[in-house]
Amino acid sequence: MHQHIEWDDPGSASVIEHFKKDPHHHGQPGPGDILSARYQRATVRVKVQAYREDDAVSIGEVVAIIDSRGGRQKSYQKLEVGHIVRLPDDKRALEAPPKEEKDKEDD
Repeated sequence: MHQHIEWDDPGSASVIEHFKKDPHHHGQPGPGDILSARYQRATVRVKVQAYREDDAVSIGEVVAIIDSRGGRQKSYQKLEVGHIVRLPDDKRALEAPPKEEKDKEDD
């Protein structure tokens, strides 16, 4: 059984919208692929176990939860690393690039 999650709308980070502009449209996810989505402002990474083409949904295991400050969490709200979830294609999101820390030492 999977954990039901109400994913955040990906907005401008939408994978679907990004690849609509690409003439070599990215194919559907497959087993072992890592997908990202937003949940309650956290980034969630899901390792695909199966893809249901008829309803455009990936089914997979949550392998990482990254909070809005960039910290990794084992659980967040009602979601935990290890949960099996369904992730619709329209909720997949590109991840923001990591924030670079300023050097604390002078060169």
